[in-house]
Amino acid sequence: MARRTTPFELMLLPVRDSVTPAYRWLYTSLRSKILEGRLRPGARLPGTRDLARQYGLSRGTIVYAFEQLKSEGYVDGTVGSGTYVSKVLPDELLQVRRKAYAQTPVQPKRRRNVSDYGRRVSPFPIFGVGPTRAFRPHIPALELFPTTLWAQVTARRLRRASMKLLLGCRPMGYQPLREAVSDYLNTSRGVKCVPEQVAIVSGVQEALDLVARLFLNRADRVCMENPGYVGAAIVFEAIGAKITAVRVDNEGMLADSRLRGSRLIYVTPGHQFPLGITMSLARRLRLLEWARTSGALIFEDDYDSEFRYSGRPVPALQGLDRSGLVLFAGSFSKGMFPSLRLGYLVVPTDLVDYFTAAISVTSRHVPLLEQAVLCDFIVEGHFGRHIRRMREVYAERLSVLLESARQRLTGLLEISNVEAGLQTVGWLRAGIGEESAARAAAAQNVEVTPLNRYSRGHLAREGFQLGFAAVNTNEIRRGIRDLAAALESMLRSR
Repeated sequence: MARRTTPFELMLLPVRDSVTPAYRWLYTSLRSKILEGRLRPGARLPGTRDLARQYGLSRGTIVYAFEQLKSEGYVDGTVGSGTYVSKVLPDELLQVRRKAYAQTPVQPKRRRNVSDYGRRVSPFPIFGVGPTRAFRPHIPALELFPTTLWAQVTARRLRRASMKLLLGCRPMGYQPLREAVSDYLNTSRGVKCVPEQVAIVSGVQEALDLVARLFLNRADRVCMENPGYVGAAIVFEAIGAKITAVRVDNEGMLADSRLRGSRLIYVTPGHQFPLGITMSLARRLRLLEWARTSGALIFEDDYDSEFRYSGRPVPALQGLDRSGLVLFAGSFSKGMFPSLRLGYLVVPTDLVDYFTAAISVTSRHVPLLEQAVLCDFIVEGHFGRHIRRMREVYAERLSVLLESARQRLTGLLEISNVEAGLQTVGWLRAGIGEESAARAAAAQNVEVTPLNRYSRGHLAREGFQLGFAAVNTNEIRRGIRDLAAALESMLRSR
């Protein structure tokens, strides 16, 4: 077991009374911390001079208490090397420790007075834990991210960090990064914006929360695609909004009478979540016209549309908007790596002050050092090169998935040839239930996500979401083979 340093001051309670000798109080306090596990085996105790200064005791008193602890096996150490909690405590100490824990009183259950929001909010589902395997969705090819290059950019930025960088930035984000994101979106995503409209946030989830708190009240109506993104529904329902689920066809969300009375419309037009459909230009223009006449806002989630493999690029809704009705959000989690909690929200110019105020009283701003490093990564061209490389890799993996499926899954699962994104959809043969099929696949070490987990109500067809970006071609072929075996086994057992 590695020894642990204790660089912080020790808080010893209770305060010594006037009767107990100082060395005895110190000995008892340290012994209690060790027995309670607050000082773990191998932890280094503060130096005698530091403790003497902190508690106004003589160094001799500290040394005497340490010697007593050492003689009883609580600590060990030599002069010049420091004093450490013993790695192995005597048996009788362990018994006392267990007894102490057994006597810990159980707190009675009580009804807490939480807010309406606290009662409504649900935990965000955690996707993809454990080793990555076919066909986990939502995850990029993490093994291909240039971590060494990222570390070099980070180290260079740290070496030249200024007091201004350490101090912080304005709520909307690091200005050079806002400029870099604005250039990227104008050039590559068909967005029309200036840096002043760009807010740097921790990701689309924070952007959704900001928009919901700024523009929705309890019982306001929100329209969402069905099936659609669960994370957005969690945010809206926590606010108390009423969700209207709108059907999706092969052109995207239907802009019909179900939108009537909505304050906000949430859409993923570049690559519909989870079906992968690209919203047609005609449908986009119709949705914008409906929002213009009704006064509703549109939240455009551009979650992984930078990876397009076929078809003509369709301009973002925001780029087609002439009335300032679209809030455009995206993140770098899919383009780079999920733990990089940085994203962007492009807001109409007349709403900038509202978002500035809201961010200033919550996160203040997202971590500035990470913003500066990402800015360098983009401006120096590394981000663009990485996206181009990943687009080629993912296109190959999608091709292998489709070809393997034609060979092994014909008649069992029909896989859509999506135009963009990190995952696609497989439609099951009639009579095969998606939940039971997912369990059968899991038994073969294959991960598929039933579409009903994203839907509100029954879907006309049953199927899976299948990710292809996170694993190599060999794993994709293995996954198809074992998925076919699982589905065939289900049919034989009917």
